[in-house]
Amino acid sequence: MDDLDPELVRFLREELGHDVPTGREWTFTGPLWLWKAKNADSKPSPVAWVFLTITGDVADGIRAAAPGRTAAWGSVYVKVTLGGTHWQTSVFPSKEAKGYLLPVKAAVRKKEGVGEGDVVTVAIAL
Repeated sequence: MDDLDPELVRFLREELGHDVPTGREWTFTGPLWLWKAKNADSKPSPVAWVFLTITGDVADGIRAAAPGRTAAWGSVYVKVTLGGTHWQTSVFPSKEAKGYLLPVKAAVRKKEGVGEGDVVTVAIAL
């Protein structure tokens, strides 16, 4: 089913009740970017996260395969590989990006020698 159109996968799942197999994997390349929280007084906080925004066909594929695999706020559980580092996390839907936000934790960035602004390639699997 890896070659199926995401809309067909969605139809099979939602209309016919057929499950999309796990193990579905995509590759995505994009820049890492930094999000900083603000305190109640609108001043910057020391809290920050680094994300990779997942868009296009990869986001469509995740969205099509996600029903039944979602958690809080519409997040989707995923397995991610960046370089030689593998971890499990969730991607979070972004209406603004029409895709998903993938948090890339500090331990992964340090191990792979990447940071804000670097273009990275990840493998994402459900």
